[in-house]
Amino acid sequence: MSLPARFNFAEHLFALNRGRADRTAYIDDRGTLTYGQLEDRARHLAATLKAAGVRREERVLLLMLDNNDWPVSFLGCLYAGIVPVAVNTLLTPEDYAYMLDHSRAQAALVSGALLPVLQDAMGRGAHELQTLLVSQPTGALPENAQAFDDALARAEPLAAPVNTASDDPGFWLYSSGSTGKPKGTVHTHANLWWTAELYGKPVLALTEDDVCFSAAKMYFAYGLGNALTFPLTVGATVVLMAERPTPDATFRRWTEHKPTVFFGAPTGFAGMLASPKLPARDAVALRMCSSAGEALPGEIAQRFKAHYGCEIIDGIGSTEMLHIFISNRPGDVRYGTTGKPVEGYEVELRGEDGRPVPDGEVGDLYIRGPSSALMYWTNREKSRDTFQGGWTKSGDKYTRDADGYFTYAGRSDDMLKVSGIYVSPFEVEATLMQHPCVLEAAVIGKEDAEGLTKTKAFVVLKDGSAATEDELKAFVKERLAPYKYPRFLEFVSELPKTATGKIQRFRLREREKAA
Repeated sequence: MSLPARFNFAEHLFALNRGRADRTAYIDDRGTLTYGQLEDRARHLAATLKAAGVRREERVLLLMLDNNDWPVSFLGCLYAGIVPVAVNTLLTPEDYAYMLDHSRAQAALVSGALLPVLQDAMGRGAHELQTLLVSQPTGALPENAQAFDDALARAEPLAAPVNTASDDPGFWLYSSGSTGKPKGTVHTHANLWWTAELYGKPVLALTEDDVCFSAAKMYFAYGLGNALTFPLTVGATVVLMAERPTPDATFRRWTEHKPTVFFGAPTGFAGMLASPKLPARDAVALRMCSSAGEALPGEIAQRFKAHYGCEIIDGIGSTEMLHIFISNRPGDVRYGTTGKPVEGYEVELRGEDGRPVPDGEVGDLYIRGPSSALMYWTNREKSRDTFQGGWTKSGDKYTRDADGYFTYAGRSDDMLKVSGIYVSPFEVEATLMQHPCVLEAAVIGKEDAEGLTKTKAFVVLKDGSAATEDELKAFVKERLAPYKYPRFLEFVSELPKTATGKIQRFRLREREKAA
């Protein structure tokens, strides 16, 4: 399996779907976009950016809600050999100012609803933009801006794709900035193709008859694969949603557009199962669901399957590897595990000495595969720490059983040592969530009166439920080794989370230190 030296991923997708020009590619909150319209508009955008003076390999900030203009923007940039920098829509002006300066973006493609926050960022001395195109403007535009549709209408479509190499920089994604400034992760045109060939086709087995809907937004590596790379590779239809993926918003798309494949995250699945408005099985058309972002507790997956008769295949990917490299598979799901390595990727668990650990022991997760990012832009130290001679260090801890299934133990920074033995916060959290009253849980380390580290659990109860500290401690003690049960337990109304729904345990640790 290989690619030619010259390869443009946008042209690759367009060529695959030219026989489906009238077939619906996207459905958003305002209408539909056929495959023919997608290519036509993307080629108009490519010409618009080139006419504005944006050159090959220069960066364009893509700050846009999930709507039909998002894939037009992303693919139009790739077609022109220009590098889209897809960014989270929930950040602050300070974050965007940093990203504009760091990426040296020459243009920005922005949703009208997000224009004020981008203008604020630009007013903070950020790198000056040549071009600003506004999708679905909500009011008068500033002097340096054009309406997205108007700009495309004035341009002739770019006649041919730029002759990019498969290993040319194709696009950026910014990784989490929880331990410092966000890192600009540089991916190639080829990396999108590899994730489709190694994961999208063999694991998801999508067809052109599928309707895909991703709660994870397209600016995330997970959402980009779910809502663009994989469905467009086979000619499927994609449902896009601009608003936050609340249970009610998700349910509306399930029942109105009847997606057959849904991509979510553990927090979202838990919230939906707890909702009194959860649709009945015969009201939806789901044949398969996917979960990533954090490890999926087996109890949630089992309850979901009992209600819908539909498997959730849990997997782990990363911004650095672009998509999932360990996964359960349809018909081969072992609840509570992340599954087995995806074919085409090598996985190792290493101890503190850098050597592989035996089955059953916790180790640091390393991955080797063809979809790995090139580097973190202008961050040599972090690049060398993460990308090590073909291997990518994930920052996750895992165990592998004798059958080859991998089980998540936690982020390396979150792992606890209690009585000299590693304790996985996720294992304790997943056990707490088996209790019928518990909606969510997060576990951190807390020093006791003697200065020894013990586990502390923060617990969110389901609405209308009641449970005592002693009851929950006993519940865990019955199911795990005694040293793992939470010596401290606190009930809270909510847990701190990232925009992707990941629990921010470091926030809880900071709170404990300040107390």
